[in-house]
This record gives sequence, structure tokens and C-alpha cells, in this order.
Amino acid sequence: MLNTKNLIFDLDGTLWDSRATIIKIWNEVLGRNQWLKQELKPEDMDQYMGLLAHDIVKDILPGISDLQAQELLSEIVAEENKILHLQGGILYDGVEETLKSLANTHSLFIVSNCQEGYIESFLDYYQFNDLFVDFESHGQTQKPKSENIQLLMERNQLTVEDSVYIGDTQTDYDSARSNGLPFIFCKYGFGKLIDPFYEPAILTFSHLGDHISGTSK
Repeated sequence: MLNTKNLIFDLDGTLWDSRATIIKIWNEVLGRNQWLKQELKPEDMDQYMGLLAHDIVKDILPGISDLQAQELLSEIVAEENKILHLQGGILYDGVEETLKSLANTHSLFIVSNCQEGYIESFLDYYQFNDLFVDFESHGQTQKPKSENIQLLMERNQLTVEDSVYIGDTQTDYDSARSNGLPFIFCKYGFGKLIDPFYEPAILTFSHLGDHISGTSK
């Protein structure tokens, strides 16, 4: 069990699943711009969750120029931030209850590879603003997740000894370890780890409390 005060979370695949909402937006924007060869399904996004949006566009549409990709992304991001505020995504089982319980004893944070406004949509839709101390995103800084974790830790004076990162992908693991942070793997999310036997790992979000102890409030 980890004795920790600060819990830093990934978002997609860790706290919620926004694929159903997002895929409609991507299909609509790509179709409107005549880039859609075949309608995307929610499961088509699994391999991309947690990656940078620019890289996703370049993979879905090989041959697209950087300028065209950026124009598409600007449209997609604006639509996502507007629609997610209204429709949200799907919280994983136990997220709301567990977060509210943990917020009484720990300081909660989010670091995600998403665009600016995406974390805000999540917090606003579920009225979670009061649960989290701070957050950081690629859209805000244009930096990789490892550097954003470092930025958030420096800004909030978090120490490696008192903090843990919780996520669902190999990128999450690598970003945590590059900062010397312990990592808890969410097996129910979108990603897999190189080490299939990695521990600590949780099968449901509600089990997070079984792996951490310590209080900060």
C-alpha cells in the first residue's frame, strides 16, 4: 500500500469514457470537410485515447498536411469543448463516490494530454471543480505529459515521496516514472502495459482506496 497525500489522475480511460460523444463530433467535422471516407466507430478511438490530437488526425488521415490537420483540429476542439459541457462522457463505475471520499483525505489533481478546455468540460459537467486542487493539459502548455506532471508538481510543491500518478496507458506509466513517481495502473481503461503483470493495478476505480493510505487534510 502506498502512503501518499497527492493523487494525480489521467482523465480518458481513468476517470471517464468520452468516446461516444467525441466520435459523433469527429464524424461530423470530418464529413463537413469532406475528409470522411468511412464513419468512425467509438471503438476505433481506443488506440488513440491519451495520444495528442494532432497525431491522431495524421494517423486517421495519412497524407494530410500539417496546416490542414491544424485547421481540422481547431474545428474539432471547439465542437468538443462545447458539446462535452452539455453531454459529458460516461464516468467509470465508482468514480464519483470514490473521488468525493478521497477528496476528504487527499489532494486531487489531473494531468492529461487533452486540449485546453477538455478537463474544464469534465469538471463543469459533473460539478467536480471543488474536488480537484489543480490540473494541467497539453493544450495549455504544448508540452508532453511527463513535463506537465513536473510543472503541476512544482506549482503545487508536491514531492515524489507524497504523490502518485494514476492512469491507463504505457505513456502514463512512462511519464510517471520519468518523474520518479509511483504509478497505479487502471486495467479497465484503454491501454495496456508492456509488463502484463504490473502491480499495483486496479480492475475498478472503487479499488483505488485499497492501494493508498495517508491524509493531507
